[in-house]
Formats: sequence, C-alpha cells, structure tokens
Amino acid sequence: MGHSETVWDQRSEMVFTKDLNGIDHVTLKAPRGASARVSLHGGQVVSWKNERGEELLFTSSKAIFKPPKAMRGGIPICFPQFGNRGSLEQHGFARNKTWSIDNDPPPLHPNVSQGKISVDLVLKPSEDDLKCWPHCEVRIEGLETLDYLDNLCQRERFTEQGDAITFESEVDRVYLGSPNVIAILDHEKKQTFVIRKEGLPDVVVWNPWEKKSKTMVDFGDEEYKQMLCVDGAAVEKPITLKPGEEWTGRLELSAVPSTYCSEDTD
Repeated sequence: MGHSETVWDQRSEMVFTKDLNGIDHVTLKAPRGASARVSLHGGQVVSWKNERGEELLFTSSKAIFKPPKAMRGGIPICFPQFGNRGSLEQHGFARNKTWSIDNDPPPLHPNVSQGKISVDLVLKPSEDDLKCWPHCEVRIEGLETLDYLDNLCQRERFTEQGDAITFESEVDRVYLGSPNVIAILDHEKKQTFVIRKEGLPDVVVWNPWEKKSKTMVDFGDEEYKQMLCVDGAAVEKPITLKPGEEWTGRLELSAVPSTYCSEDTD
C-alpha cells in the first residue's frame, strides 16, 4: 500500500536500534559523520545531522515519541490524506502505523544509486485500514493539467495537478475544455470504459463519497463505492441557438480490454 525510501552517500553503514519506547529505528551513517535516522513508527525521518553533528530537522521540545501519537517534527508521511481533507484522522493513518523494511526493494536508477545506499520501508494494509479507507481502484485519464471548477469550493477555479484523477473523498468538479476522448480505468474489475464525445467541451466528474451518501434519501449509504459519474457537458459556455439554428451533441461509451491506456485514445 505504501512505500518510502531514504538514500545516503557512499560507504554508509546502516544501524538498527530501538528507542526508549521499544520503537525500531534505522540509522544511516556516512563516513564523515553525517547521519539520518528513520523511525518505523510512521516511516518518519526523525533526525538528519550534518558532518559536524548539527541537527538539521526541527523536532518540538514537547514532541511525544510514544505510539499511537505521531511525533511532532522531522519528515512525516501524510497518507492517504493531508490535514482534514477527507474522512480519516488528521493527515491520515500512515504516520501512526508501524512500517516494515522491504528486504527486496526495486533497484534505484543508476544515476541515483551510484555510490549510495538506501532503506526501503513498506506499509501493508490491515483489514481495519481497508474498512476506514475504502479507497477506489478507479482512475480517469485524459483530464490531466486541465482547469476545473470545484463545486465543493463555491465553483472556484483550479488546475488539475495529478497524472490521473483518483478518488479518496467527495469529488464534484467540472473540467473545462476537455479532449474528446477520455478513459475510465477500473483496476479492481480489470475493465476500462472509453468516452468519445462531440459538441460537449466540458466534463463533469462526481462521486458523493461516504458522508454525503448518508444524507441522500435516494442513494444507498455504500453505493458511492459502486459508481462514478463522468459525463460530457457544456457548462462554462452554455449553448445558445438563434431561430432556425441547430446544435448536435454526441457521447459514445465503450468497454475495452483492461490493457487499454490513455496513449490509445488517438
């Protein structure tokens, strides 16, 4: 589910220790004295010292180092949400879980690995994790880098930053000036839907998620896990017709093999 990596300079040594609360730590030490220390509680980098032994990371003087509380300071992992933007605890559950060391990590790129060592940490989901975070295995490709109006933020305009659209909380957006071909990939069901459209420049993307689903009288509490609204539309510039004019809108939906990707939309 999660993967974290810390890299250090050549001829480093890796030391495994426990803190006063019995939490496992991994320390990477460089020959000249610099070091980095990672706690397996939360996969958090808790210390980074230079060659003079000076601490470079902030840690609160009142930080609590005992689980289940996350430590205040260092470099935490906020996953699967940041802050309270979601239905989970503050910054998600990953920083309060015990990570393990990946003994068979993927190799680093030669440009990165030359003369360096790394420690790879893995967080595997428990049944409780999957219950509290019903993550969706669906993603939309074709809307990357587009501007969108967020109906959850008074239709404020934003620019999509992700490589694809994924879902971890309520989404209600209108993507503007979208391409005429869009792919919806369902990894769990190994199925892909392709939308081809004409005369519909925008795309509405909506999923009510858990909280809103429970307030909708005509929608099941758990049905947000089974649906995703992706629809062609003309929102930013409404269609207007003069007497005698015509407008044509067309939307075609097809199911294709799961090996399909957005590169095949041409």
